[in-house]
Amino acid sequence: MHCVTGHLPGGCQRMMALHSVLILCLFSGWAVGYKQLDNVTLYVNKVGPYHNPQETYHYYTLPVCRPEKVHHKSLSLGEVLDGDRMAESLYHIRFRENVEKKTLCHLTLSEKQVDELREAIEELYYFEFVLDDIPIWGFVGYIEESGFLPHSHKVALWTHLDFNIEYNGNSVIFANVSVKDVKPVPLEDGAGAAVGGVGVGGGSLTVTHTYSVRWFESTLSHARRAERLRDYSFFPKTLEIHWLSIINSLVLVVLLLGFVIIILMRVLKNDFARYNVEEEGGCDDLDQGDNGWKIIHTDVFRFPPFKSLLCAVLGVGAQFLTLATGIIVMALLGMFNVHRHGAINSAAIVLYALTSCVSGYVSCSFYTQINGQRWVWNIILTSSLFSAPLFLTWSVVNSIHWWSGSTQALPATTVLLLLGAWVLVGFPLTVIGGIVGKNRAGSFQAPCRTRNIARQIPTQPWYKHTIVHMAIGGFLPFSAISVELYYIFATVWGREQYTLYGILLCVFAILLSVGACISVALTYFLLSGEDYRWWWRSVLSTGSTGLFIFVYSVFYYRNRSSMSGLVQSTEFFGYSLLTALVFSLMLGSVSFWASLAFIRYIYRSLKMD
Repeated sequence: MHCVTGHLPGGCQRMMALHSVLILCLFSGWAVGYKQLDNVTLYVNKVGPYHNPQETYHYYTLPVCRPEKVHHKSLSLGEVLDGDRMAESLYHIRFRENVEKKTLCHLTLSEKQVDELREAIEELYYFEFVLDDIPIWGFVGYIEESGFLPHSHKVALWTHLDFNIEYNGNSVIFANVSVKDVKPVPLEDGAGAAVGGVGVGGGSLTVTHTYSVRWFESTLSHARRAERLRDYSFFPKTLEIHWLSIINSLVLVVLLLGFVIIILMRVLKNDFARYNVEEEGGCDDLDQGDNGWKIIHTDVFRFPPFKSLLCAVLGVGAQFLTLATGIIVMALLGMFNVHRHGAINSAAIVLYALTSCVSGYVSCSFYTQINGQRWVWNIILTSSLFSAPLFLTWSVVNSIHWWSGSTQALPATTVLLLLGAWVLVGFPLTVIGGIVGKNRAGSFQAPCRTRNIARQIPTQPWYKHTIVHMAIGGFLPFSAISVELYYIFATVWGREQYTLYGILLCVFAILLSVGACISVALTYFLLSGEDYRWWWRSVLSTGSTGLFIFVYSVFYYRNRSSMSGLVQSTEFFGYSLLTALVFSLMLGSVSFWASLAFIRYIYRSLKMD
């Protein structure tokens, strides 16, 4: 069951060669034209429990019809990451040739194999085939529960499949499978009596698998065939567009932003008028008889502790901000459609590797500005701040998938490719970006001088404590994306196809705007209490949105999904933690730069001649 996804080229030290492999993995898949009676290959892919989308196994792990030698399809990086393991099947389908009840194979199932099938059917196993890049879904069998006293529990296997394929000209437009008017074969304990192509003997069960193929002409063009797949619903449609909820969320966010900006501007205007009215001395004489944010002008630009970690957070946050923007723009350009399996996974891998230079540049540049000396350590910390938790989480999740035999366990070739992408592309670009940032870094440009002796910070009321600011700064941005977050979870952890990329771009912009405004407001309240420890506070206040997202993921798991089991639960919570970390880094970076710009503005606006 090994799948060749591509191999590292001979001179794997060459960065451009790996770039080529990654780009080819991203942009794969072209329209295929067929002639009358041309062979149309049907690939079997995977099976798994209906309610656990990420718990998938190779189709041939079940006792089903299979060729003597299994030939796997060469897959793209995104397809492998998505758990695809396509292999050629015994189904013989010709373009525009109808077939009626053709025998696929005869199988003699042992008692153990019958138990395997019965267990799979009871867990609502579904299968996925792929024909011309079109996924085809169906259930392995049929289960019926009826009555209370007496209770009836029937399990049956579908041994006949009807393939319905739509075409236009020389292209395949759509395909699905049905079992309408087909009688399933019962799988009774101890193998029941012979029914419809089933024979019993010596504790074994003999079944005959058959199939039919019917072709229908369609008026839909090949370029628009994705619309046909979106309209088809083997899985339940839960992504109804709640426009009223989305508009309500947008209006509330706009009102919130307007309220914060107007109030803050009025307060600042009064502060400037009061502080500048009697200014005659220099910058170092402004703390005579004053209170509020002006009195800490000699401490507000005092550099924080853990400078290297702070800069690493800012750098990785800027990288994910660039990555998220790139993904959304590519989606708006139509590069991710329902027929490109795993294209968004490939895009994320490529962009993460290529945007590593952004994290190195931002981190090392700011680290140099605030008088950091260990710039080599700063680059190493920046490159591992997210990649280390990612590798740890992936190791645990992949080990559990490997132990359970799931197709989500990555093959060795894919692991080497991803490792090569980080070693040969991601890390070198981080180093290059760091060196460029260090050499091009200017001065910090603080409007006021910082005294050698730090000013004593007065006791703060409870509502100005860090935990309160984190609760406020995290909840408001989370409320701005709460509606859209459900759609994203239903896409990532369900079977939906996300198509609202325009709305996603608006929500993403609103999220960043709310995070920046809330951070500025909280920073102002902090400085008004003569507390100049705003550096880390600005990162933590809005960065706590990640905690709210993780709490929402727990709510989604318990109340909005039917996921269960060790395999699915480990993957869900492991990658939900990583998602929360990404949001924390990204929003923490945005809020820090907003607070820094705000503080520079207000202190530069004072008359400190």
